[in-house]
Amino acid sequence: MRVAIIGGGPGGLYAAALLKRLGPSRDVTVWERNAPEETFGFGVVLSDETLGGIEHADPVVYEALQRDFVRWDDIDIVRRGVQHRSGGHGFAALGRRRLLAILHDRCRSLGVDLRFSAEAPHPDTLSAEYDLVIAADGVNSATRAAFADVFGPRVTTHRCRYIWLAADFAFDAFRFEIAETEHGVMQLHGYPYAHPSPDHHPSTRPSGPRNQSGASTVIVEMREEVWRAAGFDELDTHESIERCAKIFGEALRGRPLRSNNSAWTTFRTVVNDRWSHGNVVLLGDAAHTAHFSIGSGTKLAVEDALALAACLREQPDVPRALAAYEEERKPVVASTQRAARASLEWFENLGLYLDQPPRRFAFNLLTRSRRVTHDNLRLRDARFTEAVEREFGCPPGTPPMFTPFRLRGLTLRNRVVVSPMDMYSATDGVPGDFHLVHLGARALGGAGLVMTEMVCVSEEGRITPGCTGLYSGRQAEAWRRVTDFVHTQAPGAAIGVQLGHSGRKGSTKLMWEGMDEPLPRGNWPLVAASPLPYKAGSQTPRQLTRAQLTDIREQFTAAAWRAARAGFDLLELHCAHGYLLSGFLSPLTNRRTDAYGGSPERRLRFPLEVFDAVRAVWPAERPMTVRISATDWAEGGTTAEDAVEIARAFAAHGADAIDVSTGQVVAEERPEFGRSYQTPFADRIRHEVGVPVIAVGAISSWDDVNSLILAGRTDLCALGRPHLYDPHWTLHAASEQGYEGPGAAWPAPYRAGGRRPQTGRTDAPKPRLTLGG
Repeated sequence: MRVAIIGGGPGGLYAAALLKRLGPSRDVTVWERNAPEETFGFGVVLSDETLGGIEHADPVVYEALQRDFVRWDDIDIVRRGVQHRSGGHGFAALGRRRLLAILHDRCRSLGVDLRFSAEAPHPDTLSAEYDLVIAADGVNSATRAAFADVFGPRVTTHRCRYIWLAADFAFDAFRFEIAETEHGVMQLHGYPYAHPSPDHHPSTRPSGPRNQSGASTVIVEMREEVWRAAGFDELDTHESIERCAKIFGEALRGRPLRSNNSAWTTFRTVVNDRWSHGNVVLLGDAAHTAHFSIGSGTKLAVEDALALAACLREQPDVPRALAAYEEERKPVVASTQRAARASLEWFENLGLYLDQPPRRFAFNLLTRSRRVTHDNLRLRDARFTEAVEREFGCPPGTPPMFTPFRLRGLTLRNRVVVSPMDMYSATDGVPGDFHLVHLGARALGGAGLVMTEMVCVSEEGRITPGCTGLYSGRQAEAWRRVTDFVHTQAPGAAIGVQLGHSGRKGSTKLMWEGMDEPLPRGNWPLVAASPLPYKAGSQTPRQLTRAQLTDIREQFTAAAWRAARAGFDLLELHCAHGYLLSGFLSPLTNRRTDAYGGSPERRLRFPLEVFDAVRAVWPAERPMTVRISATDWAEGGTTAEDAVEIARAFAAHGADAIDVSTGQVVAEERPEFGRSYQTPFADRIRHEVGVPVIAVGAISSWDDVNSLILAGRTDLCALGRPHLYDPHWTLHAASEQGYEGPGAAWPAPYRAGGRRPQTGRTDAPKPRLTLGG
């Protein structure tokens, strides 16, 4: 096999070494446009997981890295002159030049042909002459550009400027420092990659080779508008470096910063639909990028190389090897990119969190990517985590999720909400035994608030024939049976009703018969803000007239009045997911030219009129919330910025909390799914508007709930599918955390089940299959 590698960075070099080591007869050639000693940046961070892979794949490289690595455990967060340290994190770093030198030596010893200061031939030429072409040519990959029609790259440029610098001394921890300047907030990311300064305390001194000075990577970052306001756009590199050293003088101990071809740049996230084309394959930054704040670029490139080498060894030919490589790596990279995106956006929006209490701010920073969680951080540094909990107000032994929360006259015993979930199991809009058992079981299961499905305000406002309603006295009486059960049999649980109208998404089949598909017969006419069908084949709704708007507003108020008499503790107005009120809010579904369309203020007009009318009849002591779609996940639709203003308007009209969901407004949406993927929208609304929020969307573990609450990203967490899987999810979360208290009291008949049942023994001695020797 003849292998051509374009790019002599860590990923390309490590791939070359592995392929040659695993196949000594292979002809492996690396083209690197720069000289051997030329590189960008300074220190490189690798995780223990990556190092473990290197150790198994090539012990020679691993041993060389071990001799040069600097290791440390602590992270320091410094804001407004106050430093908080969290331990137990475990980092390892070394100089980028040293890493490249180790890989150069290894490649030469194995017989790899290294061609420095040499431009690689065009990928088409290499593809014809070699069996395999590995494009490790970085974020600006010419190979990716040459085959863009096949790879399908998407490059997103983000909001912050940053510059990669170094200091000639070693920080004694990974350091985040925040500077609040007259121009805006700036941040420093710093970590050592050579031995610590001589005066470092010996109990926390990083291990590593000693030399005269030590060194640290220093990245200075700020939003574009701050960068311009501070005049960095008018300074040359030398002047910029001096300015940065002055701004962060205390962190740098008055020492200067130095450059290595450094320049201000903006981070770009690279995603490719495909990673291979014929015998050409992308690796490292050519295939994907992840923000430096989670230290993943070199890590991902090295892991790509490991996976590619393994797939080439395991598969019978190159095409199948490349397919296996892409199948293996894509999900891993996508997960890392989601974490990196969350971290990146946290720093972009850093100004939102500056007024948080000091330890809570530090906890928020540490858990920003959602990879470090409350429980994980407690294992790493119990003392720090307990201090954050005390500052938050957790009683001793009480996880954050089991602290109470007050909305108007209602105090919830914990922060868990059973999210509204349509059950499609009613007859003529009347909830029956199924709804009693469904909602009653979840109330018995310990949640602080149990929400109904969307309860429709009229027969024509149903989504399906199986949807519940509150447009008749019979329906109200049936709901009263449910609320009475919750209040008498699950003391401490609250039950809320979500009122809505389907709009253009009505008259469809039951979910399991064909979600959003029109009924084959018995359809009823639809109405909406504008006469736009939800998708091809859907019924086209009629545009609502002024008189019809008045009628619908009265339907909402009548339903709210019935809900109050039915005994609900909380009312939520459904202005999300493309239903009627949501259809007025989104510019993609509201094309009106009258007083209810056009500008954001006009699009808000009818939903606010409905809210005000409902609030007027809903009891004053009972809270009202509003569910919104914070983004349409579609070009030209509602944005996160729009969502802030929508939330601000509802809060000004008296909403006690905003339930922040996303999407389902247009059929052509492209959501960015992932764990807790909707919580950043809730986080932003909470901090910019100052209103309590309910976060929803792929929150599935009690650890996530604790993390989000303690970091201040939300006040309540709504979980749907986990409560379908386990009606007693909240009680089980308490049991698994060893919590017994008022935030999760087991119903008297269930107390005997308050401990996890015993299972078959799993800790028996393993049989001795071999003898040592």
